[in-house]
Amino acid sequence: MFLKHFAFVFSFFVVVAAQAQEAPDVLIQQVTDEVLEIIRKDKDIQGGNAQKVIDLVEKKVLPHFNFSHMTALALGKEWRKASPQQQQQLTQEFKTLLVRTYSNALTGYKNQKVVYKPFKMAAGETDVLVRTEVLQPGSKPVQLDYSLEKLDAGWKVYDVVVAGISLVTNYRDQFAQEVRSGGIDGLVASISTKNKSLEATVAKADKK
Repeated sequence: MFLKHFAFVFSFFVVVAAQAQEAPDVLIQQVTDEVLEIIRKDKDIQGGNAQKVIDLVEKKVLPHFNFSHMTALALGKEWRKASPQQQQQLTQEFKTLLVRTYSNALTGYKNQKVVYKPFKMAAGETDVLVRTEVLQPGSKPVQLDYSLEKLDAGWKVYDVVVAGISLVTNYRDQFAQEVRSGGIDGLVASISTKNKSLEATVAKADKK
């Protein structure tokens, strides 16, 4: 359930470069409407075309997430044990894992509605939380909170909290266990194996 709901979170950040300096709450509201409109109208996505969804995420969503920060948070204290090269490998594999894991759930969008909670930001603030809620017919609303930081390139998402559960810390125990059993290289290999398995699943699904 957590992964499915995060897929909607992950889909809300299609944005053009000119929008990068928008206030974070305005940015989220603008791009949410645009992404959901694409999903509604795209028959291939509605029909379950996994590769098309992955392409959408990679081209439109990834530039607006700070995956280095996300990976460091997911690793916790284990991040400091990794060399710069290992940190780069971990970031790439973690990014791929998120894309492969959540892209397929974008096809599940039907009639959900997003409600934006009141937002206040102090002058000069560079780390904010934007709160939204997804209303789903026949189900309880799902609270979605976005942590964003302002970088030179604009606002970037570095964590998402779904119904009180942080995306990045959701992986922390699992990653720590992998590091204890196989070291940093073992964790990289483990995530890479999962990514290859998910890629094979996508390829198989698209051939049907």
